[in-house]
Amino acid sequence: MKSAGRIFLTGLLTVLPVLATFYFALWMLTAVEWFFGQQLLWLMPDEYYRAGMGLLLAIVLIFIVGLLMHALLFRRFFGWVEHLLLEVPLLRSVYAGLRDLFGLFTQYQRSEALQVVAVTLPGTQMRLLGFVTRTDFEGLPEGVGRAGEVAVYLPMGYQIGGYTVFVPRELAVPVHMSREEAMKFILTAGLKTSQGSQ
Repeated sequence: MKSAGRIFLTGLLTVLPVLATFYFALWMLTAVEWFFGQQLLWLMPDEYYRAGMGLLLAIVLIFIVGLLMHALLFRRFFGWVEHLLLEVPLLRSVYAGLRDLFGLFTQYQRSEALQVVAVTLPGTQMRLLGFVTRTDFEGLPEGVGRAGEVAVYLPMGYQIGGYTVFVPRELAVPVHMSREEAMKFILTAGLKTSQGSQ
C-alpha cells in the first residue's frame, strides 16, 4: 500500500503542474476571447460571429500597437495616456506596478542590470538570492542609496512580492545563473531548478 501511495503521489505531483499550466492558459485565452468577442458583437450581427474571432482581434490589435510604437506621434500619444494613468492615485499604483513587473526582465539590457547575486546578511551566514536593479542613484532623493552601494531586489517564494535592499557592493556576490532560473529557484523556494541552464 505504501508503494502504491508513493506511485500515486508521484503521478499527482507530475500531473498537477501540467494541468494548472493548461488551466491558466485556457482561462487567460477564454478571458481574452470573451472581452474582445463582446466588442465584436457590438459591431456585427450575432450570426456572423464565430468562436475565436475575439482572440484573433486581440492578436491583430497587439500587433498593430507594436507597429505603431515605432512611430514618434503614437509614442507621444502613448506617453500622454501613460502620464494620465500615473496622475490618478489608485490607477497609478496598479499601472506602475504592473508595468515595472512586466518590464523587469525585458527592458534592462545593460550587462550589470538584473545580475543574479547572493546577498549575505550582515552578522550572519545567511544568504539571500536576488537581482541587482540599480548601481547608480543619481537623480534620487538623498539617502536612498549611498556611494559604494547597489540596490538588490529580493523576491519572495511562492508569491509576487519582495524587498529592495541597499547593500555594500562587496556583499552582493555574483552567481552564475540565468535570471529565469534564479527567479524559478526563488519562487519555488529552491525546491526545483533545471540543470545545465546558463
